Amino acid sequence: MNAKKPDIKADIEPADRGEATDAMMPLILSQDAPRRGELADLALELATESAAFRASLPPGFAAELARLVRTMNCYYSNLIEGHNTHPVDIDRAMNNDYSADATKRNLQLEAKAHVEVQKWIDEGGLGQSAPTSAAAIGALHLRFCASLPEELLFVEEPNTKERIRVVPGELRQRDVQVGRHVAISPGAIPRFLARFEEGYKRLGRVDALLAAASAHHRILWIHPFLDGNGRVARLMTHAMLLKALDTGAVWSVARGLARRVAEYKQHLAACDLPRRNDLDGRGSLSEEALAEFTQFFLEVCIDQVRFMKELIEPERLRARIGLWAEEEIRVGRIPQKSTAIFEALLYRGEIPRGDVAGLLGVVDRQARRITSALIERGVLASANARAPLRLAFPSALAGRWMPGLFPEQAGGA
Repeated sequence: MNAKKPDIKADIEPADRGEATDAMMPLILSQDAPRRGELADLALELATESAAFRASLPPGFAAELARLVRTMNCYYSNLIEGHNTHPVDIDRAMNNDYSADATKRNLQLEAKAHVEVQKWIDEGGLGQSAPTSAAAIGALHLRFCASLPEELLFVEEPNTKERIRVVPGELRQRDVQVGRHVAISPGAIPRFLARFEEGYKRLGRVDALLAAASAHHRILWIHPFLDGNGRVARLMTHAMLLKALDTGAVWSVARGLARRVAEYKQHLAACDLPRRNDLDGRGSLSEEALAEFTQFFLEVCIDQVRFMKELIEPERLRARIGLWAEEEIRVGRIPQKSTAIFEALLYRGEIPRGDVAGLLGVVDRQARRITSALIERGVLASANARAPLRLAFPSALAGRWMPGLFPEQAGGA
């Protein structure tokens, strides 16, 4: 998609009630915050765990694992919004295979839009723009919403029941209330986004990780768009973690947030509250609530890194894939000798196509037939017809290969 630069100005200037940008302070925990030390330790623990996990992956694993994680991130992010599109249906959408049911098809298109935006982020689409910049935030909303079906681009005004169209990339033009939080006036949004952007510039590594939590809440507090703010916030957070930790996009916080969604939403609501007393920081909003959310957020991140690391642990993964392959060979769904390819890929990460014949002890023609069958089955991947082979991680097999990653679905492949 060739996305245009988001137009964030209305034809008629929206009302600005003159709210001071200090109303969203603090943007990050202050140096003398009572719990900053323990939270800094958690941030360093996250950095260590994330680096160790990525370093443990065989060459060639990261790209295919990142593709699976994009599907996972999309599934759980949409689930937080109440939209349940199974990962198998997301994979089908990525191959332009849509349901005949209009509602299900629309959710598939929504999921595809989310995956494509995250892929754009993972491949460096933001360029030199900071994920917290107004330009980046506008681009995320534009790219996500521009690919949505028309039916999903409308919201209903709760009092009048008026249906209002969401314009991709355009800041909201009217007042909104989310739960008990009355968001800032629409005309004030550009000022708040500018202060938001400035507040997250030039951060050290620890502050960058603490900021991933605080910025996540503060962008929701600003509520810059009429709809889509939750997706934008989680995509922005993904980009912040990708930049701060060089994660390789091989794990995702969205799964952890969705699994603890009630706590997640309670923390966000608590962070909306004003400062409790003179010991609760020096900003307008509660620093203590922000610290509690930051702890929750970092613990969720660490838990998800450890979950993925255990899931990819070589011996366990080898056993699960080997058992699956034996069953598939027995019923004739994949060729004989396929197990040897999986074994080699699990040890080496990727193998040149020319090595397959020698690896299997067969002639080149038979090696090509076996390779083609496994690619068609979706369990091998390759950048092109001559590129090395890599192990693919299809969502349809996640229940067997990577149990716990997704919910089970009856009748899976």
